[in-house]
Amino acid sequence: MNLIAAADEAWGIGKDGGLLAHLPGDMKYFRETTQGKVVVMGRKTLESFPGGKPLKNRTNIVLTRNGAYQPEGVRVCRSREEALEALKEFPPEDVFVIGGGEIYRELLPYCSRAYVTHIFHDFKADTYLPDLDSDPDWRLSGTGERREDGGIAYEFRVYERCAGFAQ
Repeated sequence: MNLIAAADEAWGIGKDGGLLAHLPGDMKYFRETTQGKVVVMGRKTLESFPGGKPLKNRTNIVLTRNGAYQPEGVRVCRSREEALEALKEFPPEDVFVIGGGEIYRELLPYCSRAYVTHIFHDFKADTYLPDLDSDPDWRLSGTGERREDGGIAYEFRVYERCAGFAQ
């Protein structure tokens, strides 16, 4: 399973329920990387999308404890265990955890690769991704060239789990 996120220098990923910055190049990278794949997210992440609608051309799985929640076009799982069972139907390399913070923390132990757009700025976020640079189980395996959108510099990084396989 994979993780994909945009994080600032302090590993912040969001503030007040939204993204930290609008980076068209990052959005394109996200779209191209997850197209035709399985995306796993929390309820709040789904609700943050335009119209609260699932992402097109992907299998959308939402993890929520809300028993009444059943939006159209998504598969709802009520626990991490239920989600992990559902994900067995798909090749692990086709599964991308896309947020938010709580879902990243719950599913990171099951991921073997992380695609992180590193933003060269500290936005004073209120939601964070675990710091993979300081985690001995992860290593930086690739870095793209530095880019800029709207005066904000960033680069695409790929991390690999190095302490054996994900759980």
